[in-house]
Amino acid sequence: MESQQTNVAESDLVLKYLVRPAVAGVEKQKALILLHGVGSNEQDLMSLAPYIPENFTVISPRGPFVLGEKRFAWYQVGFSTGKPEINAAQESQSRNIIQEFVAQVKAKYNLDEVYLGGFSQGAIMSYTIGLTQPELVSGVIAFSGRILEEIRPLVTDTDKLKNLNVLIAHGTQDGTLPVHYAREAKVFLEGKGITPDYHELNMGHQITGELIVDVRDWLKNLT
Repeated sequence: MESQQTNVAESDLVLKYLVRPAVAGVEKQKALILLHGVGSNEQDLMSLAPYIPENFTVISPRGPFVLGEKRFAWYQVGFSTGKPEINAAQESQSRNIIQEFVAQVKAKYNLDEVYLGGFSQGAIMSYTIGLTQPELVSGVIAFSGRILEEIRPLVTDTDKLKNLNVLIAHGTQDGTLPVHYAREAKVFLEGKGITPDYHELNMGHQITGELIVDVRDWLKNLT
């Protein structure tokens, strides 16, 4: 069932964000926080909200670094070497901000479970939070992302990751972050005792209707 609820803009927490509240009367309070990609903003992934199960509060924050008009990022990244080169100081700052934001969201909305997902750079940050601070989130959704080499030494103990749910979705035609990043993430997670719900789709660096259906079903099936 698609939600008809209205998105509301908020600025009371460490990041500005949009929120679509869950329907009233649900037994367990759950939220999905969606992190946009580089050069985008909080409006982007909020377009998925009508397709997310109505028992989830959907929240989409704005990245802290300004790239231009209505263009934001979690950190600056360059591709001059042929592979992504990150601004490590900005990534670390965003990591701390997102952790604080998740804690604030949990308190404000009295949440039992929080799932963190994102597209491209947002997926990268979602992996990072889930793997370094799994106590903050119940699951991670990674659309067209990768696990940063820089954070792998920071990944927490395997026994703390055993209850982390992960969904990976990546396009086999992705020319921005090629699909080998998803395959590497799958192997890395399996080495940590996590069996991700893994999807390769015939698409580029994007989110499709088919993928949205997969995510909706995955969220519905979570216990």
